[in-house]
Amino acid sequence: MLDHAAGAAPSTATRLRSGISLLGPAFVAAIAYVDPGNVATNIAAGATYGYMLVWVIVAANLMAFVVQYLSAKLGLVTGQSLPEALRERLPRTARLGFWGQAELVAMATDVAEVLGGAIALRILFGIPLFLGGVITGAVSMALLALQNRYGQRPFERAITGLLAVIALGFMAGLVVQPPSPAGTLGGLVPRFSGTESVLLAAGMLGATVMPHAVYVHSALARDRHGRQTGLLRQRLLTANKYDVGLAMLLAGAVNLGMLLLAASALPGSETGESLEGAHAAVSASLGPAIGLLFAIGLLASGFSSTAVGCYAGAVVMDGLLRRRVPLLARRLITLIPALAVLALGMDPTRALVLSQVVLSFGIPFALVPLVMLTARRDVMGRHANGHWITAAAVVIAAAVVTLNIALIYLTATGQG
Repeated sequence: MLDHAAGAAPSTATRLRSGISLLGPAFVAAIAYVDPGNVATNIAAGATYGYMLVWVIVAANLMAFVVQYLSAKLGLVTGQSLPEALRERLPRTARLGFWGQAELVAMATDVAEVLGGAIALRILFGIPLFLGGVITGAVSMALLALQNRYGQRPFERAITGLLAVIALGFMAGLVVQPPSPAGTLGGLVPRFSGTESVLLAAGMLGATVMPHAVYVHSALARDRHGRQTGLLRQRLLTANKYDVGLAMLLAGAVNLGMLLLAASALPGSETGESLEGAHAAVSASLGPAIGLLFAIGLLASGFSSTAVGCYAGAVVMDGLLRRRVPLLARRLITLIPALAVLALGMDPTRALVLSQVVLSFGIPFALVPLVMLTARRDVMGRHANGHWITAAAVVIAAAVVTLNIALIYLTATGQG
């Protein structure tokens, strides 16, 4: 047997295990890309326009890779989360204003995610929406308690496990009804068919970058690895590319799977862009077993995304205000608006749409500072973005911000 204790080069298996151990933060952030707010839109896109909007999913995933890579890189290089980096550069009034909008966005995000879990529980067990919201909140508190007691890695493993359940739930139908290879390839060609397809594509692209995913990823990368220098930092930056790439590939595959499932099995179905409508269409077309898996995927999406969203809210408050509220107490506080929406009996689909509009307001506040900070040498040193990355990030930021402004306008004028 070879003796590796004497300084011999590590085996391939050892290097592989070491590399895998560095993965994780991006998979937590990836939950934002498969939350309940994405499900109905992707299903509606495939059911209404077939394979035509495949290119939108691909473009959205490429955008997500760039944004999440920059967020994690900021945390690794500076040892700060994005909110902490902003705190050092904003006057007190601006910090308070920034925190206020971030808290409003966090609450809107939580409404959509708790609502998704509540709808899944109603589909699976017939539980009333309000009670379903309470259960979703309780499960998210249990996930946060896991992080509080045992640290980040067990939390990452739990969220990654739920991400796997989400992937299985939303992609199982592709085995029963495989998509058309020719149709999928044809959908890579950018095109539209009327104003409704433009609006739907704008919704899909506009929801690509979630503010809380940008904030939390910088903190997750920092908390996992700390601020390093030299060769270790370079190794972590390289591992970060793989982490983000694999996580965004999985999230993108899930979103693409939803659209392909609807395009192949639900052409012309009326989902009404609602979660229950999407489930009903899937069950009617592919059978109750696939419908059950779809509902389980939706439930896992609601449970995991609301826990990550609450974690992100704590990162923002701690970073901007240096005020720490226990995560479980924060979970109770931020759950109140979501439960109020359910208690008042608002239409679930309408509540989802409105929450996404509020969320849209927060995107420029997360994305623009991220691009600016990671391009500055006085912040990032030699790891500042190169010209091509900066140009790509600026284009992505401009596109996402413009699309979200358009969605806000269309919703406000009754056209969305």
